[in-house]
Amino acid sequence: MSEFEKYLRPTKFIDFNEPEVQEFVNSCISVDCDTNENMIRLYYKVRDSIIYNTYDIFLKTPFFKASSTIKRGFGFCIPKAILLATVARAIGVPSRLSFVDVTNHIASEKILERLQTNIFVFHSYTDLYLNGKWVKATSVFNKEMCKKFDVEPLDFDGKNDSLFQQFDKKGNKYMEYLFDHGTFDDLPYGKMLNSFKNAYPHIYEEYKIKIESKYNFSK
Repeated sequence: MSEFEKYLRPTKFIDFNEPEVQEFVNSCISVDCDTNENMIRLYYKVRDSIIYNTYDIFLKTPFFKASSTIKRGFGFCIPKAILLATVARAIGVPSRLSFVDVTNHIASEKILERLQTNIFVFHSYTDLYLNGKWVKATSVFNKEMCKKFDVEPLDFDGKNDSLFQQFDKKGNKYMEYLFDHGTFDDLPYGKMLNSFKNAYPHIYEEYKIKIESKYNFSK
């Protein structure tokens, strides 16, 4: 296997051969654009057309597939990072997944009450190989959500890292990176589950079953 081959192949979660993914990609890219420009287009499509949602979470494998995220139209950081990695590979851009623990200093009272902490474990973003180097891309928070919390939506130019800011527009602490779990060519599903179970035992079982019937995840 070549250095980049594993970052270009389809996987269980990065299912870019599925028709939903192909349609998503083809509706966004242009033959008049180069790879870098098309990747930027896809970044914004993932960022803003897939709504960030931390409440409707289901922890069985189908929920995390890129094709499933497109069908739902929403997801939290991990499904959105997987989707960005997927559409990248669909146009021949090597991609991998990065996972870190972060403190969100401006999280809503509702989510803080639910999680019982402001530490978000296994937060994910996507690494894209563009212009001869790996670039970090965070397509998690859609534009409308950023307006609500008074932070600038993250932009992406294909050349510079796009990571959450340390401070919001008023100079208050926003996002603090705590621990780096490393990079992976596919979702490390078992490692993710263990992180969630250890961090949020009071809601772990609920997340396993919460929306199974609503979205008919059967495999």
